[in-house]
Amino acid sequence: MRIANPIYDVVFKYMMEDLKVAKAFISAIIGVEVVELDFCPQEFVVRYKEDSHTVIRMDFMARVKVSDGEYKAIIIEMQKAKLATDIARFRRYVGSQYRNENNFYQDEKKKKHAMQIYCIFFLGDGLGVAEIPVLTVTNLVKDRLTGEELYIRNEFIDSLHHLSWIVQIPNLKKHRRDDLEKLLSIFDQSNRTDSNHILNVNEDDFPEEYRHIIRRLRQAAESKEIEDQMLGEDDLISEFKEMERQLDEMDKELEENKKELEEKDKELEENKKELEEKDKELEENKKELEYKDKLIEELLRQLNQK
Repeated sequence: MRIANPIYDVVFKYMMEDLKVAKAFISAIIGVEVVELDFCPQEFVVRYKEDSHTVIRMDFMARVKVSDGEYKAIIIEMQKAKLATDIARFRRYVGSQYRNENNFYQDEKKKKHAMQIYCIFFLGDGLGVAEIPVLTVTNLVKDRLTGEELYIRNEFIDSLHHLSWIVQIPNLKKHRRDDLEKLLSIFDQSNRTDSNHILNVNEDDFPEEYRHIIRRLRQAAESKEIEDQMLGEDDLISEFKEMERQLDEMDKELEENKKELEEKDKELEENKKELEEKDKELEENKKELEYKDKLIEELLRQLNQK
């Protein structure tokens, strides 16, 4: 079956616009059933050339109620290509969600609580941790002295320390050890066809409860509009990479110029010292000549007296 490649923002957005798909997808990753979901995609749209536009950066934000009755703020970040600005952007975005007043809720007694924040990152280049498709980063609590892990739940800790799941897309290949890894194989880039936009998968390889996700991606593969936007994403990523390459070259050139200037400054400093030494030598020669002139004058005076 041919499906659209969900590593593209436009495809991932299309997939997650189906609430049933979004609930199943998020539930599978965080390991807790999502019973309510308020999906809030935040799009940053730029013009590409004059006749089209595309979404180049999509911050996926969902506020969910899970099966134990608690509310969570879910951040999903898709990083198709590694860019120098990624970490700074991630920090700004996570920080903005801690400040966001919408990420608070009231309990039955009208008491205000901060939602715990969950971050899900899909990294096209991974972190270099080999053979592990999904990393979980927890708010682990320990006794500082003994190092003993303390399995406690506390609103203070949950509200100020977020949990993260990091999907290393390059490590998804051949990993199908549980239902989550089978589901995440929709991001396995080794399944690409002759086009980066289309993956070839077997629907029977996926658990029955997730097959509606596969069918949603098949619909996306049949959309001419989505295909056009994927092409736009490719072009823009290429432009960003080219800009970074040019900036790197400029940085190297500036560094070389800096070294040249430092060498010239050093050379000038050495020339200055040489000139100072010559000036000192000339001054000494001048004093010596003056002394000789005085000596000659004295000898002449004595001869005249005789």
